[in-house]
Amino acid sequence: MQLGILIRSRLVKGGFMAVESIMLPLGTPAPDFRLQDVASGRWWTLESFEGKDALLIMFICRHCPYVQHVERELARIGHDYRDRSLGILAVSSNDSNRYPDDAPPRLREMADRLGFTFPFCFDETQDTAKAYKAVCTPDFCLFDRDRRLSYRGQLDDSRPGNGRQVDGGDLRAAIEAVLSGRPVAGSQKPSIGCSIKWKPGNEPTGYA
Repeated sequence: MQLGILIRSRLVKGGFMAVESIMLPLGTPAPDFRLQDVASGRWWTLESFEGKDALLIMFICRHCPYVQHVERELARIGHDYRDRSLGILAVSSNDSNRYPDDAPPRLREMADRLGFTFPFCFDETQDTAKAYKAVCTPDFCLFDRDRRLSYRGQLDDSRPGNGRQVDGGDLRAAIEAVLSGRPVAGSQKPSIGCSIKWKPGNEPTGYA
């Protein structure tokens, strides 16, 4: 399976390339998945979140400095919305052979350390990342009750080294809108982060 997509990247502070998320059309239906939680061993599918008014899929990992910069805010979002009708699933799709920090045992350590209240799953085949056209970590997809895409954008304006506070403002505003049955207001800025580390020969078409 290959994706005919153009990956946007840019040079950032430190001299390395960061990748922007692909802004899928709003209204795109959520693809199904079957992924195992690295902590509990439970298998999760789209149907597992039936009855939730919103579903947040987050593509993250352990080793990426962009994720490390926001990881505590991701944990706070999990705690803050634990008793509301928001399903949350975190997914790591990186090639763990080349990036052992992103192997399931290390992901479990990360989830335990941060106190994640949501499942953190390992996408070993990388099929889920491809289905959601995820290209960077972190990458966020927020779906409404009908599992139609309502938000595909950044957590907030903070980036490693830019001095702006991590508050999750953009994503939190989108979550509140979807839980209230309202459209997400304003423009949606793409997330930016480390590229997903594809297995050799498994890169989507256009990946750079």
